[in-house]
Amino acid sequence: MTANAVPTGDALIELALDALDDLKGVDPVVIDVRELSSVMDYLVIASGTSARHVKSLADNVIVKVKKHELRPIGVEGETVGEWVLVDFGDVVVHVMQPATRGFYDLERLWTAPPVDAD
Repeated sequence: MTANAVPTGDALIELALDALDDLKGVDPVVIDVRELSSVMDYLVIASGTSARHVKSLADNVIVKVKKHELRPIGVEGETVGEWVLVDFGDVVVHVMQPATRGFYDLERLWTAPPVDAD
């Protein structure tokens, strides 16, 4: 990807994962939700070890992606640092403290087989 190219899809995911790795994000995962959602294509989920770490990880993702001329559509949860969501449209990054990640269990939620309503 050239320095002036706006990242999308795989390139955006790689930037997010690199930013999380830079600051030692814990257990990052990428979930393809294209078959399940019309509002996003991928979820990137990682943990931080404290509120400060969660905020720093999310901020590093934003800074690294902004260097490629892409700004988030929205950022939620920065003030508390328990769970910070960074929305880039097709890719949504969730950075959480371990207890929050375990409680909401987004990995299971977004990968569980569909339940037959009948």
